Amino acid sequence: MKIIDLSQPLFTGMSVFPGDPEVEINRVHTYEKESWELRQLRMGTHTGTHVDAFSHMHPGMESLDDIPLAHFFGPAEVVDMKQVWPKETGLFFLEEAGLEILPRILAAGPRFVGGELTEDLERALLSKKIITYTGLIHLDELPKGQRFLFYGFPLKIKDGDGSPVRAVAILDD
Repeated sequence: MKIIDLSQPLFTGMSVFPGDPEVEINRVHTYEKESWELRQLRMGTHTGTHVDAFSHMHPGMESLDDIPLAHFFGPAEVVDMKQVWPKETGLFFLEEAGLEILPRILAAGPRFVGGELTEDLERALLSKKIITYTGLIHLDELPKGQRFLFYGFPLKIKDGDGSPVRAVAILDD
């Protein structure tokens, strides 16, 4: 078994989408003073490697705490535009994927899609109750067309529109 971490590290001053809250991580307790460490996090829910809830772009649709956990993990593949895509398998794109591929994605029936997605495609996928992941790294380390298990669980944020995730791919040897 091989585990590939697909998550960006979170740190003060990291790049965020224009207009989103800046990331600030401060140490508020130290070993020397309190005998433990504790950090305070300030950031938006769509920081770094993150998942989008259906409610992110569609009022009245399900938020993170309403979406069953089964939507946040499962079999997946890195695919390109030229190949035949697997059915009922998460799809991840290395190249930018736009709205023109929506019919193909819907025909494949994935629970989640990720990678380089345009905003229009994200919006359309979320309206069809397909989870979207963005800010993933190391997708290029995964062999194209080889199935792996993907896990990208969000924090359980009440009425959450999105959440940073620790996204991982698990490959068989």
